[in-house]
Amino acid sequence: MGWRRFMTAAVMVVCLRAATAILDPVDFLALQAVRKGLEDMPGSDFFSSWDFTDDPCAFTGVFCAGERVVTLALGDPRAGAPGLVGRLDPALGRLDALAELSLVPGRVSGPIPDALSDCSDLRFVALSKNLFSGAVPPGLGGLPRLRTLDLSYNLLSSSVPASLASAPALSNLILCHNQLSGSLPPFPASSSLLRLDLKHNQLSGPLPPLPPRLQYLALGSNSLTGRVDSVLPSLAQLNFLDLSSNLLEGPIPGAVFTLQLAALQLQRNAFSGPVTPPQDDVVIPVVDLSYNRLWGAVPPQLAAVGRLYLNNNRFTGEVPSRLVQGLSNGMQLLYLQHNFLTGIEIGPAAVALPAGASLCLQYNCMVPPFDTPCPLKAGSQRMRPLDQCPEWRD
Repeated sequence: MGWRRFMTAAVMVVCLRAATAILDPVDFLALQAVRKGLEDMPGSDFFSSWDFTDDPCAFTGVFCAGERVVTLALGDPRAGAPGLVGRLDPALGRLDALAELSLVPGRVSGPIPDALSDCSDLRFVALSKNLFSGAVPPGLGGLPRLRTLDLSYNLLSSSVPASLASAPALSNLILCHNQLSGSLPPFPASSSLLRLDLKHNQLSGPLPPLPPRLQYLALGSNSLTGRVDSVLPSLAQLNFLDLSSNLLEGPIPGAVFTLQLAALQLQRNAFSGPVTPPQDDVVIPVVDLSYNRLWGAVPPQLAAVGRLYLNNNRFTGEVPSRLVQGLSNGMQLLYLQHNFLTGIEIGPAAVALPAGASLCLQYNCMVPPFDTPCPLKAGSQRMRPLDQCPEWRD
């Protein structure tokens, strides 16, 4: 405290011109250090108002409560505006009344300062779309009021700190599009987490226990392994689920089809077994189960889905009439190519596909009765070779 009183006298001269209360001297020096570490990119003039002979609480992006800095919004927030370049100075940690820290997209690099963990009032941290590297500071998980942590679209390469899983107030954890590796820590049932977005990293291992109040789960494009049937059924409040492009296996729990999801994305895994929705109509707008090892009959309960991708699996039998009729009742897309389907329960003359509806039946154990365009990656073969279709053999 003696050093703080000494510095008050040292900066009194430059603060006398302020019309409001004198800024805390430690905060004053911390802002100077932040300014020295950062520069405007060409076309940006964010720092033009940062004249330290005037009141720092009047600087663009600086908001004070009394003599303390409580919000620091670095960079011009307008869409498309050039960002900042440089590094974040560890002196940020001296802003111990700071509640919100944000940084616009730019080219700020280097590590995220561990000293941020000293800002015990932090509630919101958003440093996305820059060039930060190194570890996610484990101390951030110890911040008692932190609710949102967004470090997405950077070059971070550590594991996900176990401390973040037990952060007492954290409700939004967004670390997608980095280079994070290792396994996910287990989240306690008491966690406040509502949104977990870790897609496009290098995470491995099984899906850990997750908090039942979770609403948004995005773990696509990693290398996660194992089964999900012991984890997903407990997440009854999910409204978005993306586990695509992993190495997950085993059955898809029927309970996920009862969730009020905006999208169900489980494509490009190793899920196997039949698809068994437990209700009459699945009302999820987008269901993508493509590129798995699913087998058995195509479930008619999926007829109310808006865009349905079941292609590149091992489905057999006939396409249910309800499913094809769904294309006349609001379904926009039905992809069934690259399976082992043998026919359709109704003749093609019984159904008139509406304009704009997409149906692909190519490369099954039947000649497609509908001449509709398929995606290019479906190939040019209309049906499978006969030796792959047991019901066609003599």
